[in-house]
Amino acid sequence: MNIPFLDHWRKRRETAPTPLATAFEGDPEGLAELLAECELLRARVESAGVTLDDTPRSLQELDQLPPRWRDDPEELPWFGNDAGLYLGTVLVRTVPGAHWRVWPNGGPVVVLESGREVPVVEYGVEWAMTGAPELSQAYAEAAEQ
Repeated sequence: MNIPFLDHWRKRRETAPTPLATAFEGDPEGLAELLAECELLRARVESAGVTLDDTPRSLQELDQLPPRWRDDPEELPWFGNDAGLYLGTVLVRTVPGAHWRVWPNGGPVVVLESGREVPVVEYGVEWAMTGAPELSQAYAEAAEQ
C-alpha cells in the first residue's frame, strides 16, 4: 500500500539527528568519555576479577570469562551493548586515527583511519549472545586495517 505522507515522515525520522549525535557535536573527547563508561560491563567483570584497563589484553580476558550474563535474558542485550562500547573504546584509545561517529539513528560506530566503520555494538551483542566473534578477534581485524 502506498501512503505518500508516510514516506515523507519516514525520511524525516531516518535523517533527523539524535540527541546523542547533537549533544556531542564538536566534542569528540566528551563523546568518547560517555561511551567508555560501560557501567554494567565493568561492574559484572570486576566481580569476576577482570580489570578493564582499555587495552587489547583486557578484551582477551573478557573472551575467557564464563558467559554467566546469558542467565539473565533481560540483562543480556544491555551487557552486550556495553561490551560493544568497550570494544569501541579500546579501538579509539589504541588505534591511531580511530574515532567515534554516531549514526543519525543513534547507533555509535568506530570509524577507522581508512574510513571503514566498525559496528562495535553489533559485535558486542553477538559476542554476549553467542561468544562469536570474540572481542579480541574483532579488535585485531579492525586494528590491522
